[in-house]
Amino acid sequence: MGVIHPTFTGIHRITLMAQSASTHGGSGGTGSGKNNGGQNGRQKEKDAPPPLPDPLRVPVADSHTHLDMQTGTVEDALAKAAAVGVTTVVQVGCDLAGSRWAAQAAAAHESVWATVALHPNEAPRIVLGDPDGWSRQGAREPGGDRALDAALAEIDTLAALPQVRGVGETGLDYFRTGPEGMAAQERSFRRHVEIAKRHGKALVIHDREAHDDVLRVLAEEGAPGTVVFHCYSGDDAMAKVCAEHGYYMSFAGNVTFKNAQPLRDALAVAPLDLLLVETDAPFLTPAPYRGRPNAPYLIPHTLRAMADVKGVPEDTLAAAVAANTARVFGYPPPEYPVPDDPEAPKGADNAG
Repeated sequence: MGVIHPTFTGIHRITLMAQSASTHGGSGGTGSGKNNGGQNGRQKEKDAPPPLPDPLRVPVADSHTHLDMQTGTVEDALAKAAAVGVTTVVQVGCDLAGSRWAAQAAAAHESVWATVALHPNEAPRIVLGDPDGWSRQGAREPGGDRALDAALAEIDTLAALPQVRGVGETGLDYFRTGPEGMAAQERSFRRHVEIAKRHGKALVIHDREAHDDVLRVLAEEGAPGTVVFHCYSGDDAMAKVCAEHGYYMSFAGNVTFKNAQPLRDALAVAPLDLLLVETDAPFLTPAPYRGRPNAPYLIPHTLRAMADVKGVPEDTLAAAVAANTARVFGYPPPEYPVPDDPEAPKGADNAG
């Protein structure tokens, strides 16, 4: 298969545009030419990709990314990631087009695995319609439950593919979907739970302002053997509940934000053997590059911040999340030597 050129699909493009507007926008008005020049310069800086961080000594995986929403080619993105020790990525689908793309990308690239699903905000648009084309798929008429069933049937078919290792991102999102869409959202979530269980695949959950109901649905349906809370957003109390049930918690770049102490509190109590790291790129770029484009190669920033919160060496956390991600998505764990003492000289013989 040739070069896959990313395209924006699903619900995320408008989110990125809104994020960019809130991050880059000023107070309005035309202002002076000099001020406009300064604003243009700041805009260019914000749009520029951050530099590559220092490589990780122990290779890890980006457990949740959207390569189809990032600029450049997949090959370039994977090469930059590998250069800093991110040797595996999990490409996540959010709608039918994105899920097909994820499966194709995973088939074409040895270091890519896929998950497929209808995002929680996609299900209501299928059922109720999207007259304003908010999801950037153009205006859509209401399709009702029949259209949702047809879309879920295709997700079911994609989930059976060997390169597809998860069903997600699915779940509940009460931030962007109002009461009128909640029934479609929950119905879709329950079907995804069933699909994941039947195919023996990991369930990747998007949970935004819906913690209690997500946990309720999992309890009522019976959770699959492997559950991942992507971009974990709960508090420390919920982290303890997840740990009790053996649910994995994947932390993204927002754990580095100054206002994210509740996330760091949750991370502090989450068991090491239930932790993953992700970018959710092109969103949630970690500090110190918040607001600039995110990509898998920026994982080291988030992982190092997580290690600080956990009070463990970087290599220890990297080895744990690498093994956890391989276990979750059912691929062979990376091969690497046991990390030496980082203070020891490189190449030193430590045999005594």
